[in-house]
Amino acid sequence: MYRYDSTDQRIIDERVAQYREQIARHLAGELSADELRPLRLQNGLYIQRHGPMLRIAIPYGMLAARQLRKLAEIARHYDRGVGHFTTRQNMQLNWPQFEETPDMLAELASVQMHAVQTSGNCVRNITTDAFAGRAPDEVVDPRPYCELLRQWSTFHPEFAFLPRKFKIAVNAAATDRAVIRAHDIGLDVQRNADGEIGFRVFVGGGLGRTPILGQVLRDFLPRQHLLTYLEAIIRLYNLYGRRDNLYKARIKILVQALGIEEFARQVEAEWEHLRDGPSTVPAEEFARLAEHFAPPEWQPLAAEDARHTAHLASDRAFANWVSRSVHSHRTPGYAAVTLSLKAPGTAPGDITDEQMLVAADLADRFSFGELRVTHEQNLVLADVRLADLYEVWQVARQHRLATANIGLLTDMICCPGGDLCALANARSVPIAQAVHERFDDLDYLYDIGDISLNISGCMNSCGHHHVANIGILGVDKNDEEWYQVTLGGQQGNATTLGKVIGPSFRAHEIPDVIAALIAVYVEQRTPSERFIDTLQRIGSDAFKARAYAGRDRRRAASRVDRKDKESEALHV
Repeated sequence: MYRYDSTDQRIIDERVAQYREQIARHLAGELSADELRPLRLQNGLYIQRHGPMLRIAIPYGMLAARQLRKLAEIARHYDRGVGHFTTRQNMQLNWPQFEETPDMLAELASVQMHAVQTSGNCVRNITTDAFAGRAPDEVVDPRPYCELLRQWSTFHPEFAFLPRKFKIAVNAAATDRAVIRAHDIGLDVQRNADGEIGFRVFVGGGLGRTPILGQVLRDFLPRQHLLTYLEAIIRLYNLYGRRDNLYKARIKILVQALGIEEFARQVEAEWEHLRDGPSTVPAEEFARLAEHFAPPEWQPLAAEDARHTAHLASDRAFANWVSRSVHSHRTPGYAAVTLSLKAPGTAPGDITDEQMLVAADLADRFSFGELRVTHEQNLVLADVRLADLYEVWQVARQHRLATANIGLLTDMICCPGGDLCALANARSVPIAQAVHERFDDLDYLYDIGDISLNISGCMNSCGHHHVANIGILGVDKNDEEWYQVTLGGQQGNATTLGKVIGPSFRAHEIPDVIAALIAVYVEQRTPSERFIDTLQRIGSDAFKARAYAGRDRRRAASRVDRKDKESEALHV
């Protein structure tokens, strides 16, 4: 993984010192809250429902074991012993003390970490596939390109105060595991007919209040022009993006207003002034970055391991875990392993300080000291020998890191929601926990098969509910928490936005609604058909009818029960 040089370290250390001075001035009354706000935001410090929240950058989702141990130490000492991984592959600490945040940033800097540009109207954390460098279907390893973008965008003076936040995702595999079309810029790494590496560029994607999928801006951009072309795009956005309306400030609104053809024309015109200029990337720079991501010293192993095969045959629980949590690897004898952060009774994406230490130890013992954070809020050990899988599973299971539900209904993406977030209309975590309680039978979940359920507490869509097979959105209705249901979203190469099925539901109704939707699928599916396949084949009407029929029956029964109780009380 990328290691800081002396310049990197000095920049981060100086930023910590600067931030410490800003906080001290604010506490002394020399810097108002309004003056501090843009400064603290670009250092990752939010003010949430109950107090500060610090968002820590994990560039393209890569963590060293020593870094995860430091996060555990910080969570224990400065917070409540729990961290939350986000869909942006970052970590949030929700209970720090305001005056202690400079010390937290200093601790992070000691292990080459920071919270820079995890908030504010700037280029945010670059994200990519959690299996980067290990996936058998890769064109190339995307991480050197992510690191190039990280270095270019960090402290970029022209893009420090954009009209709104700006998100970039990179995919380099046959299957898109980075949801690139849901980003302001999505980059799909390609090879042309001559074997040259370049990018298919998508622009204008985003979820939130106005969900829009990105459109192709350029089919093939040679890699040496990556920075100049992106600079042309963001310059155009910086110049013409809406600053008068927070809800219309994202680049997707500008692209829609101009149309993709006109937007492309203007980008090309701007690019003419930048192309082949100082930001053109030479081949030796790509080679230098690639050295940081050289493969570890994999052992020459057989494609099969006898002990692993025997454990699969003798231990059904282990076999179930392998079927959901173990993934193909480009190197024979190795596998990538997902550690589930979706155990029953826990908030999806949350990890305790103890679990962080266990995961770090597993990484050191079995995976060359590296971990990955997934878009789905889990962790990945990228390089585990087949012969070690049984031991990894045993340790992970002891610490509730081996729930065998990856890709199943209870592997939910979920934002912190109204329990913590000041922007949320409703709570998300209690809904996730209610679903977990209702669908706690793994055999039933295996029968249902692959299905995505994402939950957001507000229209900002931090839970990415728009791109889930079943999406849940918290809404405020007369100061009460209600939940809107969408159907038909999906990630991957055929990324699709779900559609609202109708009026919202009360919180206690959501598990029954999901059960009704699944019942239609079970009745209508053909062999090997997934939930999304059945939904696309028969349409949403049958699903919608079942969901609201059940709701109406429950509400009618509730009214009858209430009248009976009132009558009994009057009689007494």
